[in-house]
Amino acid sequence: MSSAFFALQHILPQHALSRFAGSLAASETPWLRDRLIRRFVAAYGVDLSEAARGIGEFASFNDFFTRELKPGARPLADSATFILSPADGAVSQLGPISDGRIIQAKGRDYSVAEILGCSAAEAARFEGGRFMTIYLSPKDYHRVHMPAAGTLQATSYIPGDLYSVNVATAAGVDRLFARNERLSCRFDGPDGHFASVMVGAMIVAGIDTVWPNTFHTHASAPVHEDFTSKAHSFAAGDEMGRFYLGSTVVLLFEPGRVEWLDGLKPGDPLRMGQAIAQRLSA
Repeated sequence: MSSAFFALQHILPQHALSRFAGSLAASETPWLRDRLIRRFVAAYGVDLSEAARGIGEFASFNDFFTRELKPGARPLADSATFILSPADGAVSQLGPISDGRIIQAKGRDYSVAEILGCSAAEAARFEGGRFMTIYLSPKDYHRVHMPAAGTLQATSYIPGDLYSVNVATAAGVDRLFARNERLSCRFDGPDGHFASVMVGAMIVAGIDTVWPNTFHTHASAPVHEDFTSKAHSFAAGDEMGRFYLGSTVVLLFEPGRVEWLDGLKPGDPLRMGQAIAQRLSA
């Protein structure tokens, strides 16, 4: 993809476009809502057979986009043995965390501290650990679930750019995931300290969590929240958040806790709940 495409994204009013898309997606006007949904389903090949509701039963395009699935549509792997995929999508990158850096694409990386929006001391806890980046395509189920059991410790909302996220932009835009708007969520559990980062993108109208929060997407200032006294605990596979359009989840684990399954590589498709790693603490 040409550098002109990246330059165009840089000069576009990314947040204004995303807010406009968000207003359309939130509309409950029947003719607009149903037209958006039908055109989206046709354009991206969305499989509505596994959705709990059909066209005509959604309050808005957002309601459709964050649709729940029929019971049993995503069976969970054995969480006593495995780490679970938090979302439908495809592996973008995976590997070790070295020198405080995470690989984005060949020749490009970014720091743990900047994507998490945390201190150098907290980022250092992940040194020598493992990361995985999962890209969600438009047709995918867009709720994000827990890869392992854990109790929420802290979140950081970090405002930023809204570049589109795909293989081309990952290869062409420096520090893409650490530049885009994102919400990092840090947990403690049987698999140690781990993080799940929800990264926004162009036309992503919002990020939300299942617990009460005080951040607002497309805001201008970071929001850091401490949850250590609020006891939000989750089992592996529990829903933790959702995207209103877009994008990417980045997982980080401390060293000695998990090992990605042999043969798993960039480009491999994932389904929420499938095994992606062996638990070394199991």
